[in-house]
Amino acid sequence: MDQVKEIGESKVRIKKPSWLRVKLPTGENYRMVRSLVDEHKLHTICESGNCPNMGECWGEGTATFMILGNICTRSCGFCAVATGRPDAVDEFEPGRVAHSVKTMRVKHAVITSVDRDDLKDGGSLIWAQTVRAIRNQSPGTTLETLIPDFAGKWENLQNVIDVAPEIVSHNLETVRRLTKEVRIQAKYDRSLEVLFRLKKGGMRTKSGIMLGLGETHEEIIETLEDLSAVNVDIVTLGQYLQPTPKHLPIAEFVTPERFAEYKEYALKLGFRYVESGPLVRSSYHAEKHLF
Repeated sequence: MDQVKEIGESKVRIKKPSWLRVKLPTGENYRMVRSLVDEHKLHTICESGNCPNMGECWGEGTATFMILGNICTRSCGFCAVATGRPDAVDEFEPGRVAHSVKTMRVKHAVITSVDRDDLKDGGSLIWAQTVRAIRNQSPGTTLETLIPDFAGKWENLQNVIDVAPEIVSHNLETVRRLTKEVRIQAKYDRSLEVLFRLKKGGMRTKSGIMLGLGETHEEIIETLEDLSAVNVDIVTLGQYLQPTPKHLPIAEFVTPERFAEYKEYALKLGFRYVESGPLVRSSYHAEKHLF
């Protein structure tokens, strides 16, 4: 699917470059997970988000699940998740997610969620219960939690730190200048403080940014340096793709060569692991980030 960019009152269709094409998923492990998902009607972000790396990740025994419903209290300009008034918290969800992880025989589970600014605890108690439930049913499964900022309520962040997932991720998503447009209710410095507090709490930390939203080379370098300054361990850089015409338009397709340059620079800054490429998403090669 090509991308559409608005220029003035007209729309120009930008042809998707060849490096964004992906092979159809194959392999014995992928077919096994595919069969289990279909048979048990399981829900993964891999599938609902049409992730280009689904086949590769499922083949490696990695899958991503979303908790706390599918309606977000925020309206980020890049995200296709619905915005509105979320349903009541489902107290049985942690057990169901844990059952899905066990049924799918997931070796490394990535858990993410919508923002729940409507809740006093920001959903952090369900986060903690989900981690405990997965460990109870699948003690051999490792975990990455891709968490929101909990609106800067640090007692809620502590609920996640207390259950100590193997990796805790919080995405900066974009450069400082574009944050208000891309992540309307979020704050660049607040996200950096989330990552700082996670590291202070002994967590292995991870963050990701999208390229192609109109940021400059200098701004990308600044963002990587900001993440390095709060001692983030792992960073991912990927190409932004407009989910629907109502979302932010794509400004450019960043070449694989430029992604490689950013990876080289990030490694020089001291990040322990860097994923940088057009098709990279937050959970890409997540199982390898355990080092």
